Amino acid sequence: MSLVNFTNKEITCKIVYYGPGRSGKTTNLLYVHSQVPTDRKGKMVSLATTTERTLFFDFLPIELGTISGFSTRFQLYTVPGQIYYNATRKLVLNGADGIVFVADSQARQLDENLESMRNLQENLLAEGVDIRTLPMVIQYNKQDLPSDLILSKEELDETLNFREVPSFKANAIAGEGVFESLKGVSELVLRRLGEEAPG
Repeated sequence: MSLVNFTNKEITCKIVYYGPGRSGKTTNLLYVHSQVPTDRKGKMVSLATTTERTLFFDFLPIELGTISGFSTRFQLYTVPGQIYYNATRKLVLNGADGIVFVADSQARQLDENLESMRNLQENLLAEGVDIRTLPMVIQYNKQDLPSDLILSKEELDETLNFREVPSFKANAIAGEGVFESLKGVSELVLRRLGEEAPG
């Protein structure tokens, strides 16, 4: 649910990076944060433990364009990948305007991708949100690995992309597909906001 600040004429939208552990969610945010000019980004906050790189979330506001005279700001969050952090996942997911589902392209990670996608659907349903209506894109990360270790975009789409949402090949460490995924979900969120805007 986007926040509208009428005093500052600003709309803040929340984008959540979701997916299995070590799929590249944090890597995406680190890359975006490193490339965005200092005057267009806030401080990144990362909470980590010894067992998992991202326990709670990374926070990164980015300003993008205007809608009906309001400037838009995006806050980017990641959820912890491990299923036993589900309470934290639900907390971070609450109020999301859009999702970037980061899948691990390795063939051996397919079950983890499917489990994480099911978990996303369950957590959204618990919040009263239909996954079919929420702006979402899928990023197939680690496409730079040897072809005998990974599934192709087409194979991954067939298994994971039941909604036929925009999907992107990526190598998040090198930045390939990172901004394309962010731009894809941002456009969907802004289009939805434009449709909901009065007048």
